[in-house]
Amino acid sequence: MIVFRYLSREVLVTLSAVSAVLLVIIMSGRFIKYLAQAAQGALDPGVLFLIMGFRIPGFLQLILPLGLFLGFLLAYGRLYLESEMTVLSATGMSQQRLMAYSLAPALLVALLVAWLSLGLAPQGVSQVARILNEQDALTELDTLVPGRFQALKGGGRVTYTETLSGDRGELGGVFISEKRISRQDGKDRGIGVLVAEKGHQEIQPDGSRYLILKNGYRYDGNPGKADYRIIQYETYGVLLPKPEISSEIGEREAVPTSELIGSNDPRYQAELQWRLSIPLLVFVVTLLAVPLSKVNPRQGRFLKLLPAILLYMAYLALLIAARGQLDKGRIPMSVGLWWVHGLFFSVGLLLLYWEPLRLKWAARRDAREVAHG
Repeated sequence: MIVFRYLSREVLVTLSAVSAVLLVIIMSGRFIKYLAQAAQGALDPGVLFLIMGFRIPGFLQLILPLGLFLGFLLAYGRLYLESEMTVLSATGMSQQRLMAYSLAPALLVALLVAWLSLGLAPQGVSQVARILNEQDALTELDTLVPGRFQALKGGGRVTYTETLSGDRGELGGVFISEKRISRQDGKDRGIGVLVAEKGHQEIQPDGSRYLILKNGYRYDGNPGKADYRIIQYETYGVLLPKPEISSEIGEREAVPTSELIGSNDPRYQAELQWRLSIPLLVFVVTLLAVPLSKVNPRQGRFLKLLPAILLYMAYLALLIAARGQLDKGRIPMSVGLWWVHGLFFSVGLLLLYWEPLRLKWAARRDAREVAHG
């Protein structure tokens, strides 16, 4: 029991450290993407941390199996390097017994991953989709920040206001610059610049929104040329376009697992198999990691780390590829993703029993040589 607690603690501590680092790396990349959309006015900066919070379960469901895999490799590799595993082997610790001990933390992680994959992650995706839909209904005026130039349409439209009321209804010191593209031939016709003392928003019966500018000028022309057209106006209406928000979230990822069960839709069945595959992935990578963590102290603990990571990447990549083929109907639903797990489960069994089988075959060979000698 003492050995079991010691091994489990080593694995879980390493798992926590590795998963925390991976989570920070992934969240940083996604946060930068959302931050860029907020800087362009496509997202309200106030919802960034809310979106990231809802995305954490989806990140963790894929990070934890990798963290457990690396946890076994690093924790057990250190024990082999410091000859602690040699001492345990001398007291009767076989690879099969070590595997049995390793299944306890694997079961704990699998239950957590199942909770994330089947419950929390779809709920989080659903909340993110709701937030993005709400943001998609906003106009550039709803995301405008006073005192800052806001670019839309890839920089084709730039809006600025010096002041903005609390209800976003009144603007002061307005500047709008937009490229003029011909609707007939799509050619660039120069730029149009609007300046106004103030403005306010009006909503039409059809739901479209206009920015009504008061007391200003419109400048039309091509940069570098002196043929600008200047128009003074008292009232001018500008149609407010909706920000374009890009999202990598699929519709079925937000469907509750209870709705996937029993569904006849092949896409929903493929999604259900994917969600069930992630907890199963935990046990298979445990079977792979335990024999791969065995290293010679003279070779160093990182000798098998790169091949092991490549094997894990091949496993995950094959799962994703099979999921894509399952969506397209090229793989029967009865076969689904299970053949991938079966393939790598067989590889894990081969790695686990390869050394005993090799020794057994060598003993038989030596016995035959002695008998014929």
